[in-house]
Amino acid sequence: MTRLSRILILVISVIVVFSACGGGRHRDKPPAATKISYVAYVANSGDQTISQYTFDPASGSLASMSTPTVATGSYAFSVAAHPSGKYVYVAYGGGGISQYTISAGGALVSMATPTVAAGQSPNSIIVDPSGKYAYVADPGSNNVSQFTIGAADGSLSPMTPSSVAAGTNPQCLMVDPSGRYAYVVNYVDKTVSQYTVDSNGALIPMATATVAAGARPVSLAIDPSGKYVYVANDQGTVSQYTIDTSGALAPMSTPTVKAGLSPNSIIVDRSGKYAYVANFGSNNVSQYTIGAGGALIPMTTANVAAGVWPTSVTVDVSGKYAYVTNAYSNSVSQYTIDSTGALISMVTATVAAGNKPWSVTTVSTN
Repeated sequence: MTRLSRILILVISVIVVFSACGGGRHRDKPPAATKISYVAYVANSGDQTISQYTFDPASGSLASMSTPTVATGSYAFSVAAHPSGKYVYVAYGGGGISQYTISAGGALVSMATPTVAAGQSPNSIIVDPSGKYAYVADPGSNNVSQFTIGAADGSLSPMTPSSVAAGTNPQCLMVDPSGRYAYVVNYVDKTVSQYTVDSNGALIPMATATVAAGARPVSLAIDPSGKYVYVANDQGTVSQYTIDTSGALAPMSTPTVKAGLSPNSIIVDRSGKYAYVANFGSNNVSQYTIGAGGALIPMTTANVAAGVWPTSVTVDVSGKYAYVTNAYSNSVSQYTIDSTGALISMVTATVAAGNKPWSVTTVSTN
């Protein structure tokens, strides 16, 4: 299957391709000396739901909650959690963001204002490391919507201005660990837009507004040190960059490495030692170690099998487990991560999800 098989034509004749953005964000700093426990959420693009899971700390396996799904908007493509572990947001292509609080048992509860508008076809949402701001890539509007996050209740409020221009067909965005820089991949332009983040959270284009990427960039990841950026290109490569002192990207001496067919999602684990790419076209996950200069090095086993049409990959905050959504298997593949960073299928290799699961995130409940 190629990415062309899932292109949507909007009424205004804008071609919009829906990627999964680097896997879902998880809570970054669990309490020290505490057994970590999690819940997990999957955005299902085909049936307007979010699947909800509990986590077995002994095995890492997910199990559906007693209420297995909650409703969201049409074409749910991206799910992101607040760093506090209290709130979850879902970008849905039908035109908005669903917002939820996380109950004591982990189930999602719609906020008093259950949705906020976010452009024409929201595709990807992220929360900045401080938990004060959220950003949404909109391939239908060719911009990024920007929000402040309420300190008391986690609700989103549009900034002034409410959006900033991106390239053509922006797919995925990330904010660096310092919260000072943001990057957006533009599918049609073959570029990465670069921004500084001002004191109010607004994105400001850098002097060099874009850098070149590969053909059809769809997803990006930033290593935890804030030194390196990786962009998954639908042509089957990963572009590699260093981040200079101004936040601008510069291609590494080896500018690209090979991935599988039609990569759709890339993530770097919390240790900064390993990276993983979900390959939509080859039904597998490419796995890499990260060298001293940031370059990706394929592992001895370069790829591991996933389900049909893997769309999103995430690693839990402990670095012990990884999860991959499979859009056409309606499932989530589950892996343990061994001492070399390699993915090993769990005894329970998959758990059921909704129709066309597209994005997954884990959230620490400690």
